[in-house]
Amino acid sequence: MERLARIFSCFFLLVLVTPLAVAQSFPAKPVKIVVPWPPGAVLDVIVRAMAAELSLRWSQPVVVDNRAGAGSLIGAGAVAQAAPDGYTLMATPINPTLVGNRFTYKNLPFDPDRSFAPISLIAQSSQFVLAHPSLPAANLRELVTLAHRQPGKLNYGSWGEGSQPNLVFELMKKRENIDMTHVPYKGTAPVVTAAVAGEIQLTTGTAGTVAALLRSGKLKALAVAGPERVPDFPEVPTSPEAGFPYVQATVRFGLFAPAGTPAAVVERIHTDTATVLRNPAFAQKHLGANGFQVVASGPQELARAIREDVALVGEMVRAAGIKPE
Repeated sequence: MERLARIFSCFFLLVLVTPLAVAQSFPAKPVKIVVPWPPGAVLDVIVRAMAAELSLRWSQPVVVDNRAGAGSLIGAGAVAQAAPDGYTLMATPINPTLVGNRFTYKNLPFDPDRSFAPISLIAQSSQFVLAHPSLPAANLRELVTLAHRQPGKLNYGSWGEGSQPNLVFELMKKRENIDMTHVPYKGTAPVVTAAVAGEIQLTTGTAGTVAALLRSGKLKALAVAGPERVPDFPEVPTSPEAGFPYVQATVRFGLFAPAGTPAAVVERIHTDTATVLRNPAFAQKHLGANGFQVVASGPQELARAIREDVALVGEMVRAAGIKPE
């Protein structure tokens, strides 16, 4: 009996010590962070800066791999198939990669709910509901009133079916019983350019993209499509404050590993990335300057954010009449 007790004691000690040892030894080789989007965007800038800091902290190279294509499906599919050991990660906006794509594609190369282990909600930024300065509306209530007076005469621009401005304005049309015309463009930059030129009257955009245009008066913000005011534009009310809590367009960046990655490794990555992100100088230089707020929350918070976005985007998709292809 005494020998059996010693065996069980050793077994339980091994069970407790092994995860700790795995976390302490990680990483023992280079780490790759896949960004399933082209280089140069805000996410890419943030991740590259974060990777450089993690390389110093881990004494291992942390390489950013831009693997763009098919609305992030190519890069995300590759990460889903990678070894679940923490050495291949993914940084991406949770919408569309894990939220919107499930509503717009019949066949995904991964399961958006089961193929990835959430690590951290890195950062987020609520978009503004934007208007050309000539639009005779200063807020969302006045916009709805104007749309009722001029059915079908207002238009909004987006970067395609299923994009956030498309979903936001289609849900507004349904909820408020108004009519506006959708004008799609090929990318965010052409949409902003069209809004400034007056080709379209409405769209959405983050502070990092349109801050200078708002300050110069080339565009105006009717509301922040999110729960909190933007620090650099404290005078712009949120959509809930304006009486339209369903008008939500928040960009959220998440960090993921393949499903099955040891929990101790996930926690180690989260702890170290959070330390980097919460450094005030790093946060201001790489996030605040681009209109994003640091979140650096853990796996449970990221999983909850995905669930919330799935519920909201699902209603928006139904309002927009989008069918998976």
